[in-house]
Amino acid sequence: MYFTRIISLSTFVIISLLSQAKASALIFNFGTQHNQTNAEQVDNTTHINSAISYSEQQSYGFDFDSGSHVDFAEQGFIANKPVYFSMSLPEGNYRLEVVIGSPKQDSVSTIKVESRRVLLNQLALNKGENSKERFLVNLRNPQIDDQQAIAIKPREATYLNWDNKLTLEFAALSAIQQIKLSKVNNVTTIFLAGDSTVTDQEQAPWASWGQMLTQYLDDSVVVANYAESGESLTSFKQSKRLAKILSLMQSDDYIFIEFAHNDEKLKGEGIGPWTSYSDLLREYVVASRAKGGIPVLVTPTQRRLFNADGTLKHTHGDFPDAMRAVATELKVPLIDVTKMSTAMYQAWGDELSRKAFVQYRANTFPNQTSKLNDNTHFNTFGANEIALCILQGIVDRGLKLQKSIKTDVLPYNPAKPNDYQNWTLPMSERFAKVKPDGS
Repeated sequence: MYFTRIISLSTFVIISLLSQAKASALIFNFGTQHNQTNAEQVDNTTHINSAISYSEQQSYGFDFDSGSHVDFAEQGFIANKPVYFSMSLPEGNYRLEVVIGSPKQDSVSTIKVESRRVLLNQLALNKGENSKERFLVNLRNPQIDDQQAIAIKPREATYLNWDNKLTLEFAALSAIQQIKLSKVNNVTTIFLAGDSTVTDQEQAPWASWGQMLTQYLDDSVVVANYAESGESLTSFKQSKRLAKILSLMQSDDYIFIEFAHNDEKLKGEGIGPWTSYSDLLREYVVASRAKGGIPVLVTPTQRRLFNADGTLKHTHGDFPDAMRAVATELKVPLIDVTKMSTAMYQAWGDELSRKAFVQYRANTFPNQTSKLNDNTHFNTFGANEIALCILQGIVDRGLKLQKSIKTDVLPYNPAKPNDYQNWTLPMSERFAKVKPDGS
């Protein structure tokens, strides 16, 4: 087997192609049936029949040394371990179409994008079956304009969300035949502003609801998650994350705002739930409405701390009430995740609720020699349950956004949460044993 390329797609050429009206998409075809140059093919199609590695010079290819995990067939490839495929692209929103399935064997395909945003969870196809799956994905960089940029934290510099390429992750047993990308404008965007319980957690076993939400939305809407661990309303604004969102926001875009975990730790005169916190919530709401956006306030996820009688301790003080008051005052839709997560944890009880959080024995994951015992940060099961709360809140508030929720998503009652034994999501191979900022 060897690699055949129809045209040299450097980063410059990719950007040029996407900016030209005549080039509606970039197409990557996989499989050994592509074994010779065909000058008649369109100039935005690339055939790949071996494990070409990604580099900035190459501008596309298999990333993180995962090419050895690929078994090529005549048509497409099968991942025998997690596989990463990256493409150098400019910032923006992209329509992604992936042709899935194998003529060679049964397959179970899972797709994540960038920092582990889930797009597709375990689509099972029989040998010979194909499916074309469509998604919208957001690609971003820290730059706001020639003078301003987000002040990203040192640890974020290595995040897939902030690099100059779009990275797709295919779990083991995924069968991929084609990737097609086209840039889209004027699409409804859901901007997420929040902390570690909202952000796209870069590494397993940590997870947050923002990166789980994407699998339940159709290709009429895209999620742009600017949340980051350790952020408060104050630091989110000071680091210019809010400014970046406002620079991109168009009429009828949404901004979901969930803060409190870190705001609670701030001290000083004029700082508190009814003063600085409420004032900043008002500022976020007014600023986003001035851009034509639709703000949605989200009360903070509850911490998993039980009283002796099986009820939860209220660790957020007056912060949820302060957010509720601002929502009433400014007539802002409110999704009360504090109440929903409280009902959820109490329904599970002290022991079962542990299954939703990063609580694992030593040596569960590579290089994890100490026990993980976190009562704030979720694993993928817990993050998924919170995402279901968000979706139900969208429906309960009657937001137009509910039309973008996939039709097979069932109503969710947090007082009757799902059983962790019924949840699976293939785990990524990139792990972190240190908990995210925030508590």
